[in-house]
Amino acid sequence: MSTVAISGKKPDEPGVIAKFFFYLLMILGALVSIFPFYWMFVVATNDKDAAFHIPPLLTPGTQFLDNFSRVLERTDFFRALLNSVVVSTSVTVSVVFLCTLAGYAFAKYEFPLKKTLFVFVIATMLVPAQLGVLPQYVIMAKLHWIDSYKALIVPAMVNAFGIFWMRQYITSAVHTELIEAGRIDGGGHFRIFWNIAIPVVTPAMATLGILNFMNVWNDFFWPLVVLKNRENYTIQIALQQLFTNKDGLDFGMIMSATFTATLPLLIVFLLFSRYVIAGLTSGAIKS
Repeated sequence: MSTVAISGKKPDEPGVIAKFFFYLLMILGALVSIFPFYWMFVVATNDKDAAFHIPPLLTPGTQFLDNFSRVLERTDFFRALLNSVVVSTSVTVSVVFLCTLAGYAFAKYEFPLKKTLFVFVIATMLVPAQLGVLPQYVIMAKLHWIDSYKALIVPAMVNAFGIFWMRQYITSAVHTELIEAGRIDGGGHFRIFWNIAIPVVTPAMATLGILNFMNVWNDFFWPLVVLKNRENYTIQIALQQLFTNKDGLDFGMIMSATFTATLPLLIVFLLFSRYVIAGLTSGAIKS
């Protein structure tokens, strides 16, 4: 005998219908989000005029390698890709560690002017980045760091958003009782931070890492200011060179380079997405 017959209740039809439309809406949203990336791939695999076809092309072609070979003729693409990987990885590792360390200090320690310093850190987020370009460039020039990785990495090793993000997460996720237990067991400050706090805040660190990696990877303005030698160009500057074509814009070439330059971002997201999802859902499973 069925469950319905035993209970004497009919299925909640409005609930089933609502759930159906919810999943349908989510699928449509996913398709809409994926379509620009798919269309970029379609244009990258067709001739240079594929972007202007009416009706628009929706099926991939066979000219991706031909288009990408023209990219390699105009730019040192893989060198620029390697430069971006080095810079983005270095900055991301530094930001995640230092911001977590600073956020832990603001969340769990008491020291003079703690609130004032935190307000000052938050206030720096209100200042447009463009206002700091000139003094920052002067500092880089006096340090003889122009046209080097150091000019891209060192100024970005820590940021106010990362400190705020980690401070807020650590305040709610790392309980004071755990820290006190670590101190009773004889743990020092850094050992408690490394062995107790870090495992708890891994989802927040992964989220901060993904956001920061994407920001550094997509940064165009500051590398354009400080990099002079083509060998040191990041991928965004290399892509910009493809738009200076006397014969008009070759969208097949541009899209093939852009598609390839986007792949590292997808790889990073796929590697760390499970940590991000764990952080977003952790509050729903706590008793």
